[in-house]
Amino acid sequence: MPVSAILLISFFALLIFNVPVGYSLGCSALITILLAMDLPMEIIVQRFFVTFDSFTMMAIPLFMLAGSLMNGSGISERIITLADRGVGHIRGGLAQGNILASMLFAGISGSAAADASGLGSVLIPAMRKRGYDDDFSVVVTAASSTIGPIIPPSIMFILFASIASLSVGQLFIAGLLPGIIVGLSQMITTYFIAKKRNYPVSERTTISKFCAALVNTLDALVMPVIIVGGVLTGIFTATESGAVAVLYALAVGIIRKELTFKKFWAAVYDAAITTGSMMLIIASASVFSWILTIDQFPIRVVNFMLSISTDKAVVTVLILVLLLIVGMFIDGTSALIILVPILFPLAASYGFDPIHFGTFMVVSLLIGGITPPVGILLYICCGIAKIEVKDTFRMLTPYLITYIIVALLIGFVPQFSTLIPNLIYG
Repeated sequence: MPVSAILLISFFALLIFNVPVGYSLGCSALITILLAMDLPMEIIVQRFFVTFDSFTMMAIPLFMLAGSLMNGSGISERIITLADRGVGHIRGGLAQGNILASMLFAGISGSAAADASGLGSVLIPAMRKRGYDDDFSVVVTAASSTIGPIIPPSIMFILFASIASLSVGQLFIAGLLPGIIVGLSQMITTYFIAKKRNYPVSERTTISKFCAALVNTLDALVMPVIIVGGVLTGIFTATESGAVAVLYALAVGIIRKELTFKKFWAAVYDAAITTGSMMLIIASASVFSWILTIDQFPIRVVNFMLSISTDKAVVTVLILVLLLIVGMFIDGTSALIILVPILFPLAASYGFDPIHFGTFMVVSLLIGGITPPVGILLYICCGIAKIEVKDTFRMLTPYLITYIIVALLIGFVPQFSTLIPNLIYG
């Protein structure tokens, strides 16, 4: 049996038995080396170290910590207040504010899970109090949380840049317009659902109240400007920007006197747990991807796709379908590490712009965050609302359809991803 077949079969078999993704990836790699490859076991440890022996990868725990610190400083509540005063008067008031809050919070954490847990813990109970149905509150929060890894700074873009040897700064900027498009599409969908269900609107705020909320949130909103601006101007690298973000978050918390030692320790603990879990997945996925590569699986995929069609449009749709299917079973981080070495050469053979393809791939994989059976964002929000995932399926459908349409739009129109990077970098 071919090496890749053993690897893939053992991986999906472990998933069926509910083995966590990180362990499934690592164990399937171990099984494959034992059964089909004449390699020492030490190779797994070596690949682990090779994966983490990257200056760019150091940015991930730093951004995780920065997001936790900002959340511990009460930033979630201030962002929600600003968002509600900005768009709360639109039909579906607080739900619209939910989406806008996620777009603003995206520039702080860069993590979908941090968005879902940080904002969801405040917004889902608040929406319930204002008369919104639980299934609607959960789906809106989960769907909007996917914006986090698109709008800069983005952990997934850092990973893609590291694997594909691309500019982190260009990918950061490339995600800005697609992130806004995803957010606006969700707001439009929310409007029609809210109108159909006759959900309430918030009282139209005054300019003075909005400005007051803006000033109160300004320290948080400045953070992504400092991070992205510093990277673009060459003042510091993406990794160094993570360290700057941590220092800035600490300064905000201390100056506001909201970041107590207890909150600080809790933020460090949460960031450490999340980072540890993510790093295990990244390391295991790296070994998994390495085995596929040395077995020439990417070349076989490229040749297979070329035999199906030479039409770029057809291949774009096929890639989206593949990413949607993979996203249903594997979290975005793991899928990215496994699939980039496979699909990046394929995209190059069809003339995809590297920055455009990176954006298209990340946006497409993020849909998996709200699709069962993995759908981690959906599980987080359902846990907060204390409802079953199955109770959200009907409400989830229009948001999934909207998201797929947007992903296709981003896939077929490269300018959405490349316009701003080309203007800045030339």
